[in-house]
Amino acid sequence: MKRIRRETSDAAPPAHVPAREAAPSAPPVASAQPGASTRPAPSTQPVADPAGSDREVQVARLFDLHYPSMLRLATLLGADDPENIVAEAYYEIYRKYRKLRTPEAAAAYLRSVVCNLTRMRIRHLQVVRRHVEDRIDTVASAETSALLRDDQRALIRALRALPARQREALVLRHWLCLKEKEIAATMGISVGSVKTHTARGLAALTHAMEVRR
Repeated sequence: MKRIRRETSDAAPPAHVPAREAAPSAPPVASAQPGASTRPAPSTQPVADPAGSDREVQVARLFDLHYPSMLRLATLLGADDPENIVAEAYYEIYRKYRKLRTPEAAAAYLRSVVCNLTRMRIRHLQVVRRHVEDRIDTVASAETSALLRDDQRALIRALRALPARQREALVLRHWLCLKEKEIAATMGISVGSVKTHTARGLAALTHAMEVRR
């Protein structure tokens, strides 16, 4: 009798009785533990470019250090709009600053750009004025005039009458006090050519000032 009851209890349930479905388990909840770090969601804000920030700082520093001397350089080389020349030179160095290795290279490149832009400007003015017989005296801005003294005007006129290369060599040598190698790099010529242009320009300038006296 006991044997019959045991076999009956071990038998499978009737087919019409549905098996109990397992209840869906809830997703595990991570419990916050003391000292555990929580990672923030990834930010969608643009990340600042440290290289670009450094470029702006360095170019601003170049502006503070060299703007007056670059303005004088463009003026002495004969630019009729030295402020625009220098502004364009700083924009050019801002674009190419990452290609420059040192701040010294940036300053040298800035001088070179000012010289090239002034040379191009003078050539453009010569083409525009080639049919004009009388020389048109340009009116300098108040900022440019403040940089020049009355006793320098005659010298500036004589300097502007020199050929472009002689004028550039003299300005870079005697106003910016550059070495011959630096002048050669700025003008894109050899050291020997720098010596030749400097000597000829100085002789012509001396003669012009002596005749005036």
